[in-house]
Amino acid sequence: MSSRPWDVRLRRVTWEPVPSTFSVRRRVRMLIFLGIPAAVWYFGWLLNPDRVGTPYLYGILIAAELFNLTQALGFWWTCANERVREKRAPSQRVAVDVFIPVYKEPPEIVDLTVAAAVGLRSAEVRVWVLDDGNDDAMRDLAARYEVGYIRRPQHTGAKAGNINHALPLTSAPFIAVFDSDHVADPGFLEATLGHMEDPGIAFVQTPQYYANADDNRIAAASWAQQALFFGAIARGKDGLGAVFCCGTNVLFRREAFESVGGFPENSLTEDFELSIVLHEKGWRSAYVPDVLARGLGPEDTAAYVSQQQRWARGCLSGIPRALRARLPWRLKAQYLLSGMYFLSGWTVLIYMSFPVVRLLGGGQPLGGIDAPVFLLHFVPYFAVALTVAAVAGAGSYTFAAFALSAANFWIHVLSTVYTVLRRKGSFVVTPKKGAGARQPAAVMPALVAVGVLVGASIYGLVHNPDAATINNVSFAAVHASILMTGCWAALQKPPAAAAESLEPVEVPA
Repeated sequence: MSSRPWDVRLRRVTWEPVPSTFSVRRRVRMLIFLGIPAAVWYFGWLLNPDRVGTPYLYGILIAAELFNLTQALGFWWTCANERVREKRAPSQRVAVDVFIPVYKEPPEIVDLTVAAAVGLRSAEVRVWVLDDGNDDAMRDLAARYEVGYIRRPQHTGAKAGNINHALPLTSAPFIAVFDSDHVADPGFLEATLGHMEDPGIAFVQTPQYYANADDNRIAAASWAQQALFFGAIARGKDGLGAVFCCGTNVLFRREAFESVGGFPENSLTEDFELSIVLHEKGWRSAYVPDVLARGLGPEDTAAYVSQQQRWARGCLSGIPRALRARLPWRLKAQYLLSGMYFLSGWTVLIYMSFPVVRLLGGGQPLGGIDAPVFLLHFVPYFAVALTVAAVAGAGSYTFAAFALSAANFWIHVLSTVYTVLRRKGSFVVTPKKGAGARQPAAVMPALVAVGVLVGASIYGLVHNPDAATINNVSFAAVHASILMTGCWAALQKPPAAAAESLEPVEVPA
């Protein structure tokens, strides 16, 4: 194997989403029976009017807690309905167009992706390099592998427009899509094409796996976040008939794809909205939870921020579309839960604000409550919620993943504001080559939050060092520690050699 860092995508993956589906599903359902009484115990205590401290702060707390309860119940419901599909080979040989959309990526990145696509088994494979960057090196690469090459005269609609342009120029009844840095396993079609023998299936989604997770801290934390989604959550969505397309490592039925006009070109997450439209038209989706392609995750904080901004903006803007969609209630609820996840940064901001407001003398949400009394009611509910996540995720979700997400709470806040104000965004491709310098600007909002927490703590200790102040300083210290953990990779000088990768960046217009 070459020593080039992007060649980690050639590693074979043995990741198993869950050792025993029945066992995990049963354990999750048992925990839910504990979680619901614990939630009733906590919220029954919390919603008592005697708990009201400063009224507006209490109202904000209740809103945040109800939001988190909704997300927790949605997660429990999803995981309790998981389904694991087996790989299914096709019964006959069919043609498959393999689309590899590219835009100014380094040829050495795309080279591995094309080589893997050419080697796909069990179908008449027609590989197409969809070059949106007018790069002659890409034309040469396609010629070297003797695959199709498509370049379009007008570059509108980003990746969605690039793929839509290729539709009338190709003809296979099935279309596989791989991002330029995702190397397909030779057995990808052997595992997915058989599911297409059900004529109602519009697409078969498979996981996105970050092959560089073993070599890079940010990629590892990002993969831990992805592993929870592509593990328990995606399996549960499949059990509820609500799997949505994730843009790469996916097999489409051309008839279904063309019946809705291809990808919507006015969305930052065209795959999310395409799925809504397909489900609205009565098409169904499937999820095969085996790693069948290996790509590159973001390798520095700036790249991670760019990725999360795009996902947040796109999914938040998809909430109104999901509300309007004529879908069965469970599909509508699943789309709303996925979109609403990107509001969770607001709850992080709210919880961080409470000790600051109290330490600066501005009141507190709960009045006359000792910390032990609060913890007696809160801890059982919180413990069950954490245990469900641990059991459902089979240990995939790490503290580093949680801290990285918490430190980037501001992405959800800013994305919400942009979405409400209908600020447009555009796509540019930024090389995710590990930066040779620290990136404090990428975590500046979190660093400001740490500064506020520390400053408020010092002020409170100087002016009124009573027991209530100590409690709030402790809460502030917990928040600051988590934020600094999530920021640390951006504040350290990264290794000299880092991988190239290519994530789109959303730039507010």
